[in-house]
Amino acid sequence: MSALVLALAAGAVIGLALGALGGGGSVLAVPALIYLLGFSPVGATTASLVIVTITSATALSVHARDGYVRWRTGLLFAAAGIGPAMLGGAVAARIPAAVLTAGFAVVAGAAAVRMLRSRPADEASVPVRPGPAAGAGAGLGAVTGVLGVGGGFLAVPALASVLGLRMRNAVGTSLLVIAVNSLAALAMRARTVEQLDWAVVGPFVGTAILGAWDGKRLAAKVSGRTLQRMFALLLLAVAAFMLIDATR
Repeated sequence: MSALVLALAAGAVIGLALGALGGGGSVLAVPALIYLLGFSPVGATTASLVIVTITSATALSVHARDGYVRWRTGLLFAAAGIGPAMLGGAVAARIPAAVLTAGFAVVAGAAAVRMLRSRPADEASVPVRPGPAAGAGAGLGAVTGVLGVGGGFLAVPALASVLGLRMRNAVGTSLLVIAVNSLAALAMRARTVEQLDWAVVGPFVGTAILGAWDGKRLAAKVSGRTLQRMFALLLLAVAAFMLIDATR
């Protein structure tokens, strides 16, 4: 199967995840770029940031139009994560590939377990507290910079279980966090961006954007708890595969 066809198929799946779940795009993009399209771990994390930045911004506009974005919470998360994201992006190229892969797998697995064990709270019952929001945002920014992920697979459970947003609000708000953090991390990787194979990355982005629109429609038809479980199980599967590969 040609690289173009694989890029188109992977982009559609990743866009669907971002549009429906508010995250998961980058956690799927990195392994797809490495194992399907032959990117190096560093190249894959950089390409993932490009793909997820553009796709999440597109999906954000749709969720915002329907009133599912909590702007104050999202901007607080994003502001706290900009510095750590840029710092992480600057040091990521110096980390061995196996360590990047293993770290990616561990973080994804931990987020999945937390989501399976928690239940989104009633949005009105838990007020947004600046301290926990800023702390979680800084941690997400660091993960974004180092591992090349948008952070949605961590932002969604943090927004839902720590700050008490309903799942659909957590999904919409996480897209704001993803877009800002990814762009900040990408700014520190300008040299590696120039080296990307745009004949692959371009079509990948195009189908991801189209998939994000379909994902938003899917989110409107499926309960928040079901979306959360689907997201968590997908993360566990990807994490297990990457951890096995990193330890070979």
